[in-house]
Amino acid sequence: MDSCVIPLRHGGLSLVQTTDFFYPLVEDPYMMGRIACANVLSDLYAMGITECDNMLMLLSVSQSMTEEEREKITPLMIKGFRDAAEEGGTAVTGGQTVVNPWIIVGGVATVVCQPNEFIMPDSAVVGDVLVLTKPLGTQVAVNAHQWLDNPERWNKINMVVSREEVELAYQEAMFNMATLNRTAAGLMHTFNAHAATDITGFGILGHSQNLAKQQRNEVSFVIHNLPIIAKMAAISKASGRFGLLQGTSAETSGGLLICLPREQAARFCSEIKSSKYGEGHQAWIVGIVEKGNRTARIIDKPRVIEVLPRGATATALVPDNSNAASEPGS
Repeated sequence: MDSCVIPLRHGGLSLVQTTDFFYPLVEDPYMMGRIACANVLSDLYAMGITECDNMLMLLSVSQSMTEEEREKITPLMIKGFRDAAEEGGTAVTGGQTVVNPWIIVGGVATVVCQPNEFIMPDSAVVGDVLVLTKPLGTQVAVNAHQWLDNPERWNKINMVVSREEVELAYQEAMFNMATLNRTAAGLMHTFNAHAATDITGFGILGHSQNLAKQQRNEVSFVIHNLPIIAKMAAISKASGRFGLLQGTSAETSGGLLICLPREQAARFCSEIKSSKYGEGHQAWIVGIVEKGNRTARIIDKPRVIEVLPRGATATALVPDNSNAASEPGS
């Protein structure tokens, strides 16, 4: 499961705890801190938990950094992590900092819950609908952005995407990764969610399979739709890497994949987009729960939903088969 749930000796309470850490994947140290914190909290949110009682931060600074780099970058990563924790209604009270060959950033999130505060991820039923709350393609966007400075790699994808489109996708990915899944966690209760997980390192297929194995009923998950940051599917195909359309591309701080009653799914997707929850929350119906042997699969030709980055106009990202005049090659 995404978090451990430990019954306590005291009055029906449970301790729910999770830990996560990883290496930098964006250039901005402040945003890296925010993303790391969002990623840790996401494991609580996947269980419908909206509150966190305490966070610890785990940080290693690289021994190859100069003293000046350490003094500038480390406080920014810490500030990003703390700010995201504050947005999640919690605080960082401690942690550990070490020197290491690599920069590592992560943490621990802990909460003491009553049984009605969390949703065990094991109660999907035939007829449920699968909803995803962030678009896929973060790994592709981050890598494509790095390839802008690598002619050998860039030349493999520059026929399917422009530099501007890569920049926009990178900004969108960074924004999405830094967005907390807290709103979705709260709405899981409102709309009677039966199970959920967050989409991270194993991609949407890997996490769907893991969730399917946890189910008490004999069910399987079938994914028909893949919401993907615009142009990232084309990059995945052209580069021959990632496996984005196969569902195996890793995500960082991805959305929640939630099993909802069929009659609630569309209302969930509509509600999460409401302005009362702030900017940037999205959701798509991506699949169904059917009778089966606790497996998950993506259909042979899933429908790709191209999710336009904020800041992009519809005309800036015309589909390849449109009649719009293409920009002259630079």
